[in-house]
Amino acid sequence: MAVRLPRLHRDDVRIAVGGLLGGVLLWAIGLGPRETADSLVLWPQRWAVLVPLAVTAGCELLRRTRPGAALLIGTAALAADTMTRGSVVTVVMFTDLMYAAVLYGSPASARRLPWVTGLLTVIGGVVPAALWRTPQGLLIGVGVGVVALAPASTGWIVRNHREAAEAARLRAEQTALLAEMDRAQAVAAERARMARELHDMVANHLSAVAIHSTAALSLDDPETSRQALAVIRENSVEGLAEMRRLIGLLRDSGGGGAPAAAPTLDGLRALVEGARGNGLDVTLDARHGEVPAPVELAAYRIVQESLTNALKHAAPGRVTVTLAQSDGALDVRVASPYGHREGPRAPGSGAGLVGMRERTALLGGTFRARPEGAVWIVRATLPLTENGTGTEGDPA
Repeated sequence: MAVRLPRLHRDDVRIAVGGLLGGVLLWAIGLGPRETADSLVLWPQRWAVLVPLAVTAGCELLRRTRPGAALLIGTAALAADTMTRGSVVTVVMFTDLMYAAVLYGSPASARRLPWVTGLLTVIGGVVPAALWRTPQGLLIGVGVGVVALAPASTGWIVRNHREAAEAARLRAEQTALLAEMDRAQAVAAERARMARELHDMVANHLSAVAIHSTAALSLDDPETSRQALAVIRENSVEGLAEMRRLIGLLRDSGGGGAPAAAPTLDGLRALVEGARGNGLDVTLDARHGEVPAPVELAAYRIVQESLTNALKHAAPGRVTVTLAQSDGALDVRVASPYGHREGPRAPGSGAGLVGMRERTALLGGTFRARPEGAVWIVRATLPLTENGTGTEGDPA
């Protein structure tokens, strides 16, 4: 099985080559920190300096990919360098290995190395000074601090800054992601609200147009056709007015124009009169006081859609609309005959029931629409408290 070698970084190769060439240059011109007569020099040969120099330069190739192993081998090379005439370049490259071990190594080693080098610095200064009884012994500790503690501390500081910057970047990305999710949810909620508004404002008039146009086409009676055309014209004009209102709301950027007025419960009587003009037998019983604007709009739209459904699907008979306020809630109830219907019918998609249910849910209320015997009952209970009236409103 072939062993896959780590991929070398270009900067590491440059550092290794530059360090090796610089050390060879200093060796060639004879510059070194110690003389041959020094008692610490065990290998006085000139070429002996090149061995730890080459090993340290080779360790520089692994400073990012294998920082721990590079530091361990580099430490051995530095120890061997102290037994020769020495090379300043070897010492400098060792400091870079210490820096890289803290910066690129594991979190455990990055935390451990500054403490270990700090302890060695203290020991290297105190012990020689105590044994030799001379302040010059402290210079050994200073040398250990410069070679080991300083680069380790620098690497720890740079690593902390990088980790803080990475954490800040991740937080910024998370914030941007959450903002995008909030924006998408807001757009989806606004689209759903505008879809409800469009359906509730236009469906009633278009249903009346469809039913009366079907009746005019199926009956060969000039008077009936004339009445149907009058109803069609009236609903077409009202539908266009509602459509213009919605388009105006969509185009309004909130600059200077005043927003169009939202429907209120005071308009229920006009709504019922319009339903009667379309052929429904409707009675209205509204007993309520002041209600919040969101509840008022939702109740109006629920009654409007219920009358539209009665116009399209209800059997012949009376439709009753009842509004009553009790126990901190507004109860809306619309009852229409349920059963087989003869004559023209308008197609339905079920979007009206979905819209009524959504309006009620946004206010924290309850909604029910189902047959009870020969009567189709639509009932919505809308809370009047603050926690239930803050999410539904007019698009203006």
